[in-house]
Amino acid sequence: NTAAIMKSTVALLLLVLAQSTTAFTTFQQQRVGGSVWSTGPSDSRLFANIIIAGAPASGKGTQCEVIKSELGVVHLSTGDMLRAAVAAETEVGKKAKDFMDSGKLVPDEVIIGIVKDRLGESDCKENGWLLDGFPRTEAQAKALEDVGVSADCFLFLDVPDSVLVERVVGRRTDPVTGKIYHMTFSPPEDEEVLNRLEQRSDDTEEKVKVRLEQFHANVDAVKDSYTDIMVSVDGNRAPSEVTSEIIETINKMTSE
Repeated sequence: NTAAIMKSTVALLLLVLAQSTTAFTTFQQQRVGGSVWSTGPSDSRLFANIIIAGAPASGKGTQCEVIKSELGVVHLSTGDMLRAAVAAETEVGKKAKDFMDSGKLVPDEVIIGIVKDRLGESDCKENGWLLDGFPRTEAQAKALEDVGVSADCFLFLDVPDSVLVERVVGRRTDPVTGKIYHMTFSPPEDEEVLNRLEQRSDDTEEKVKVRLEQFHANVDAVKDSYTDIMVSVDGNRAPSEVTSEIIETINKMTSE
């Protein structure tokens, strides 16, 4: 009788464990408005596929690092993806290398192929992705749509041009350490460092205005391609305030 009771108890425990495992797996994979809550029992981070755009000096790099840290998404730039594809000698990587070796720009169709391949890799599928500064043109946005790449939200960091110009023109780099300073917002305290700072040749007011004109000419068309998921975030604030709104926006849009 004791053996029978023990067998029944073990069977019951195994049944409960199986049901609990099934319930937990279902919870992990539960979709809310097309998004997935990820991955383990102690991880409540939200799965999201995000595109972020912003002009030079809009703070996009800073926010990308925070989004990556907070949400665990895979941060991707076309430059990094291009170099990785070439190094891995993928089919599209080889095509890109041919253009690069001949001194030509890599055409959109090759870039789109590289982006599609990268977003199809397991880390992006499991953790979500953050596409940094791409697409840059309406044609690229349309091409992404054509190959089935879609995002949960498109974030645009909105900063007035006058502020962007001030941010760029005031930037200086320490050639010894590589650290970037700003002559107004974060100048070095050490006079020796101050005296050796250098300004990038394209960080002049004249050149940054040209870059901003080019940026606006393309980004307006890109934004039109994502009107249903586009959110404009005021980037002319403290980085922590911008971050708070971005995380709140992502959570809201992926849970609707």
